[in-house]
Amino acid sequence: MLARSLLALALVMSMQPAQGAGSDKVQVVPLSRDGEVLVSFKLAEALTEEIRTAIHSGLTIKFVYTVDLRRSAAVWFDRTIASAIVTATVKYDTLTRRYQVSRMIDGRTEWADATEREDAAWNALTSDFARLSLFHGVPLEPNGEYYVRVRAHTSPRNASFVWPWAADDAVGFAKFTFIR
Repeated sequence: MLARSLLALALVMSMQPAQGAGSDKVQVVPLSRDGEVLVSFKLAEALTEEIRTAIHSGLTIKFVYTVDLRRSAAVWFDRTIASAIVTATVKYDTLTRRYQVSRMIDGRTEWADATEREDAAWNALTSDFARLSLFHGVPLEPNGEYYVRVRAHTSPRNASFVWPWAADDAVGFAKFTFIR
């Protein structure tokens, strides 16, 4: 009986939002306004030599952010209300020495641009995500406690260079109260 209780407690604790080693790499700021949730996030990672080399090789590099709107549950598993996938890509053209950058939300291209500046391309991959309207029209309870969780991973994953975090473990989240 005690073993079952401990197993159930361990299972419930494992389902809570992760606050491990990678949880501070993604900074998340939710803003609830006019019946929708706007999400801003930023990957707090500096451009390393390994990533620079991968980009300059001409490979298309993708940073995929999975953004979940969730509601905490005291007794049972947290409930995912809505989810969105934000993909930022960069491809370096070795002939023209320009970066082709783009952002897609749930498979739709939101914008695409070309730049000659490496810092602008890096910002497009990691920190150019301000007030994204990802969860428009999602029914939320007034005065309800929610949180937004952002998980990041990169592509290609099986490259010869090493990314600065584990495959899918750059995570960040922020809690908020929905006030209507």
